[in-house]
Amino acid sequence: MDMGRLQKLNDTCWTVPMAPGERRGPVLLYGSEPLLAGMDDKVLEQITNVAKLPGLVGAAMTMPDAHWGYGFPIGGVAAFDADQGGIISAGGVGFDISCGVRTLRSNLMLSDANGKLEALADALYHRIPAGVGEEGELKLSTTELDAVLLGGAEWAVRHGYGISEDLEYIEERGRMGGAHPEYVSDLAKRRQRGEMGTLGSGNHYLEVQVVDRIHDAAAATAYGLREGQLVVSIHCGSRGLGHQIGTEYLVSLAKAAGRLGITLPDRELACAPIHSPEGQQYIGAMNAAINVALANRQILAQITREVFAHVFPDSRLELLYDVSHNTCKAERHEVDGGERLLWLHRKGATRAFGPGHPAIPERYRAVGQPVIIGGSMGTGSYILAGVAEGEERAFSSASHGAGRAMSRHRALQQWRGRELIDELAGQGILIRTRSMRGVAEEAPGAYKDVDLVAAATEKAGLARRVAFLRPKVCIKG
Repeated sequence: MDMGRLQKLNDTCWTVPMAPGERRGPVLLYGSEPLLAGMDDKVLEQITNVAKLPGLVGAAMTMPDAHWGYGFPIGGVAAFDADQGGIISAGGVGFDISCGVRTLRSNLMLSDANGKLEALADALYHRIPAGVGEEGELKLSTTELDAVLLGGAEWAVRHGYGISEDLEYIEERGRMGGAHPEYVSDLAKRRQRGEMGTLGSGNHYLEVQVVDRIHDAAAATAYGLREGQLVVSIHCGSRGLGHQIGTEYLVSLAKAAGRLGITLPDRELACAPIHSPEGQQYIGAMNAAINVALANRQILAQITREVFAHVFPDSRLELLYDVSHNTCKAERHEVDGGERLLWLHRKGATRAFGPGHPAIPERYRAVGQPVIIGGSMGTGSYILAGVAEGEERAFSSASHGAGRAMSRHRALQQWRGRELIDELAGQGILIRTRSMRGVAEEAPGAYKDVDLVAAATEKAGLARRVAFLRPKVCIKG
């Protein structure tokens, strides 16, 4: 990114000065200078375009892991007021609606797994369907799928996937209200009928990790984490259904913008007023996709528990937290000394409520909501905690991952899947995959330094580091 176009506010916050006659809201970019300098100029162009959309409240923002996306940059955050003409944009949510990360803590230490990690990796690989178009054992009728669209993880628990206590530790308690299956096309539903309980491809993964470092002892204790402990992180979303909804509603919202005379700074920012028929239809379909993603991760978690129980008969996996990072949600936030209902687009960004927020599980409320920054295979991940100042700085939002540093095409030119797998095995990291191409595309070197992202997230006052997780087994599509 051309740093000459930015104005530095402090070491981890930058803005874009307004040109004479320019009409838009403010822009804030969070991150250290090295992180921002390494971003594509397209990130700056995209977030500046977001600041031109109607009904924006506060600034259009990027998180420290931001990179180029469709419409909004990935790592983009923007809030809109429905009562002031605020809009909803499919490009501000993303194609993989409710893509997110679920982390489970185990009662096992790394020392308990000595000699068994290979068996665990193989068992997970054979039980977890992963890859493009991969289907699972669960085949749903249209009526059954509609029940998932309405019920989310609650539906999964009722059908034997996990336990009711899991719901306490899932965003929205496992079920997003306001879902309307009738706003989801038959094609989207057909794409999903065999994909429940599947991991997908791209940057999605199931990873067995060890707690390598504790940064905040009090928060780690509240989260039930200790050094040397094994945990499992599952990164996936709403699969084919979410992608189809995103594709179809981009067309619908673009037509609505044209009908209502909304000038789009970029056609990829197709949007409609939140109160419009098209806006409400997209919200209903999006909420249904959120429920699919929550149910999907719930099913995958249960499969993982069964595999662990087979390899480690005395094992126990408890849900630490499940949080999405591709959503638009109605939330109450402080603005200019008063509370307002805002629609928060977080695309490649995670909700990060600070201590005391009523939406946080009681066990964690004193230390803040768990925030999960997922890394690429081989790089490690972080658990963070939401902080009070994050409300004022970014409507309680934080980074969601390391963020790509290069395109998949460039990664393919630079790495070979088999070589990467052998290299990571030499570091004690076992990779199981159905696609050597996918491994090359997701090479650790294709991503930003997750340590720098987590440190910048903390220094910017968005969330604070609690624990670093080092990968041991990674299942990829």
